[in-house]
Amino acid sequence: MPNIFKAGDIMIGGIFPIFNKQENVIASFERKMPRANCKGFDLRAFRWIQVMMFAIDEINQDEFLLPNISLGYKIMDSCASPTNALHAALTLASEQKGDDSTTQCHLPLTALVAESGSSQSLAVAGMLGPFRVPMVSYFSTCACLSDRKKYPSFFRTIPSDYYQAKALAAIVKLYGWTWIGALQSDNDYGRNGISAFTKEVEKMGVCIAFVGTILRTYPQSKILEVVELIKQSTVKVILAFVPEGDLHPLMIEVVAQNITGIQWIASEAWVTAARPSTPEMFKSFGGTVGFVVRKMAMPKLGPFLKNISPYSNSQSAFIGDFWEIMVGCRPCLKCALQSANVTHNSQDCTGEEKLNFTDKFFDVTQVRVTYNVYQAVYAIAHALHELLFCKMDTNYVLRQCLNVSQITPKMVSHHLQRVNFVDGYGENVFFDENGDPPASYEVINWQLRDGEVQHVAVGYFSTSTDGTYKLTIKEDDIHWNTGNTIPKAVCSDTCPSGTRKAQIKGQPVCCFDCIPCADGAADCILCPEEYWSNEKRDTCVMKITEFLSYTETMGIILTALSLFGAILTLAIMIVFIRFRETPIVKANNSELSSLLLLSLLLCFLCPLTFIGEPTVWSCMLRHTAFGVTFALCISCVLGKTIVVVTAFRATLPGNNMAGKFGPVQQRIIVFSCTAIQVVICILWLKINPPFPNKVLKYNNKKIILECNTGSDAGFYAVLGYIGLLSAICLVLAFLARKLPDNFNEAKFISFSMLIFCAVWVTFIPAYISSPGKYTVAVEIFAILSSAFGLLLSIFVPKCYIILIKPERNTKKHMMGKCQKAIH
Repeated sequence: MPNIFKAGDIMIGGIFPIFNKQENVIASFERKMPRANCKGFDLRAFRWIQVMMFAIDEINQDEFLLPNISLGYKIMDSCASPTNALHAALTLASEQKGDDSTTQCHLPLTALVAESGSSQSLAVAGMLGPFRVPMVSYFSTCACLSDRKKYPSFFRTIPSDYYQAKALAAIVKLYGWTWIGALQSDNDYGRNGISAFTKEVEKMGVCIAFVGTILRTYPQSKILEVVELIKQSTVKVILAFVPEGDLHPLMIEVVAQNITGIQWIASEAWVTAARPSTPEMFKSFGGTVGFVVRKMAMPKLGPFLKNISPYSNSQSAFIGDFWEIMVGCRPCLKCALQSANVTHNSQDCTGEEKLNFTDKFFDVTQVRVTYNVYQAVYAIAHALHELLFCKMDTNYVLRQCLNVSQITPKMVSHHLQRVNFVDGYGENVFFDENGDPPASYEVINWQLRDGEVQHVAVGYFSTSTDGTYKLTIKEDDIHWNTGNTIPKAVCSDTCPSGTRKAQIKGQPVCCFDCIPCADGAADCILCPEEYWSNEKRDTCVMKITEFLSYTETMGIILTALSLFGAILTLAIMIVFIRFRETPIVKANNSELSSLLLLSLLLCFLCPLTFIGEPTVWSCMLRHTAFGVTFALCISCVLGKTIVVVTAFRATLPGNNMAGKFGPVQQRIIVFSCTAIQVVICILWLKINPPFPNKVLKYNNKKIILECNTGSDAGFYAVLGYIGLLSAICLVLAFLARKLPDNFNEAKFISFSMLIFCAVWVTFIPAYISSPGKYTVAVEIFAILSSAFGLLLSIFVPKCYIILIKPERNTKKHMMGKCQKAIH
C-alpha cells in the first residue's frame, strides 16, 4: 500500500482519507484480493498529512520535548473506507521495517493518529482496543466512540457528537423550528448523529418529517430517491448529518434540479469543506448554518506547505496527485513512485510549473481540523515525554528513566489519558474520562462575498462542567437562505388564541388542526367560577349578573300591576269610607272589610320587595312580609265567612250564635290566626333565615342572583299555613253557598278562595321548575293573582252596587229575599 514514511526512535502511525472514494471491489475467496482502486483526491486530507509531518518535525527540533529522541511516522491512505482503514491499521500495528535502502529495524507502532470518519475509527479502535494501542482521532465525532468498555484506548481532539447534537437541537429550539427533515450518511457517523439529535429534539416537541440516507458509493438512483423525497416534503429546514464526501453527489443533484428555498443545517463534517463552498452550490445552499470546532491561525505551517514539491521530495507518495490537482499536470520524475493513483490521460509537467499560493489550501489563518491533527500529534508526544522522563537529578534536569525499547502501547495509553498541557498556540489540551476534549463550537453561516462563499462565524456554543450549555448567536449577522427573514419550519401554524390542537390521525404530533376551546375556557384553560369565556374564547370575562330588575320589561310590568292593585285597593277603601253609612257597607262588616282592604293593600305592595338586586334585608323582608300579609288577609276572609254564616243562623228561631260571635271574637280570630304566622316567620328568621345567593347552575354564562330560602321547611311552613287558612275559608264558604242571593256574600268568598287555592296549587310546580329570575316572577305573579282574585271577587260586586246601582243599596232590598227565604 502507498505510504509516507520517516524513520525515528519512536514510530507514530497515521491514517487519512487521502482519496475519498473507493471503487467497488467484488470479494472472492478464489483469488487474491486486488489492490483497492481509490479516486477523488482530497486536498483537505492531504493538508492533514502535511500538518502531522510538520508537527513531528517541530517536536524533533524541540530541545525540551522528548530531547535526544526522534519521532518517526508512517502514514497510509484509507480511501474513506472502513475496510481499507482496518487494513492500514493492521499493517501499521505489525513490526515495521525501513525502506529497501536501509537495514535499520524500528519499533512497532506506539500510537496512531486516525481517522476522520467515525465508521473507520470504530473499525480501527475496535481492533486496537484489546491491545491497548492508543489511537487519537482528529475528526471522528460519533458519540459511540466515548464508550470506554468497547474502546479503552480511543482519544480524540474533536468534541463528541453528543455535544454537537445538543448544539444543533439548541439552534432548532431557538428559532422555533418544529418540522424539519434530516439526511444521514449510511454509516456510524450519520446514524448515531441523527439518533442523538432526534433524542434531543423530541424532548422539545420537534418532529422529523423524514430521514434520507445517502453514501458516496450509492448509485445515482438512490441519490435521486432522496432528492425526490426532499421535493415532495413540505419541510423548509433540513439537517444534513453527513460527511462532505457523502453529501457532495446529492448537492450536485439538488443544484441541477434547482431546488431552492430550503434552509440547510450542517454538521461539522461539511459546513467548512472547500469543495461544496462554491457560488454554484450557493444557489441552493446559501445561508447554511452549522457548527464547527474552534479555528486557529498556524502561521508556521504556511512555509511548510509552500515547500511541497515533487522535485524536492520525490520519495513521498501522493505528491503527484496533489501536483496534478493544483497545477494541472503530472510530474513525470519517477512517476510510478510519486503517484498513488496513476492516470494515463494526465498531461506531463515541464518542471517549471509553480503553485498558486492564493489557493485556500495554503490559507493557514483559520484552520480547524488541521489544528486537531496538530494537537493529536502533540498529545502523543507529551504522553511519551511523561512516560520516558519521569525523574529529575540534583540539578533539576530531566533524566530518562525508561528505555525506548521498554515502551508498550498500554503505557502510552495510560499517560495519554493524563496529559494536560498548553500547546504552542495557547490552547489547553487534555482529555476527560471518556477520552474526549472539552466541547466548544463556532456557529458558521454561508455568505457570498465578492463572488466567493465565505464561512462567517456568527456565534458560539459552549458547555460547562455542570452539564449546562450556552448558545449565543448574533442574529443580525446571519444571512438566511430566505434572505433576512428567519425561515419558518412548522407542519401546522401555531393555534391562535382561543383554539387548541387536535391531532390529525396518522400524522406526527407537529401536524394538527386547530379547534375552538370549550365553552367556559380561555385559551383552553378553565375560567374561574364567576367568569366565562368571550366569543373568541381567548379571555375570561365576568359573567352577566341576572336578577329581576325594575328596568327590564318584565320588572316594569309586574311593578305596574302591583301599583295598579294597590291603587285599586285604595280606591275601593275610599269608596267604602265614603259610603260607610249605606246598608251594603254596614251589612258587610265595615271593620273586617277595612282590615281586609288594608291587608290586600300590603299584599299588592309586597311584590315590590321581590324586584331589584337581592340583599340580606330584602331577602328576609320579602318572604316574611308575604307570609304575614297573606295570613292577615286570609284571616280577615275567614272572619267574614264566619260572620256571614253566624248572621244567617241568627235569623232562625231559637238561635243565639250572633250574640256569641261579636266584634271581639272577630278580632281574636284575626289576631290569633295572624299571630301564628308571625311566630312561624320569627322561628324561620331565627333558625335559618333567607339570604342572597349567587346561583351558577342554571346558565353557564350568567350568575343568577336570588334569595335562598335558607330553610325549605320554614318556607313551606309559611305556604302551608296560608293554604290551611284558605282551605278552612273555602269549606265554610261552600257550606254557606245556599244563603239568599241578596245577602249571600259566601258565594263571592267561595269563588275568591277557589281562585286563591288554584293559583297557589299551580304555583308550587311552576316555582320549582322556573330558573333564575323567572322563579321570582312566578312568585310575584302568584301573589298578584291571588290578591286580585280576592279584591275583585269580594269587593268589586259591592262597589258595582254602590256606584252603578245605588237603588239596590237599601235595607229593604238587602233583606227582601232573605225574609222570603225564611218564610
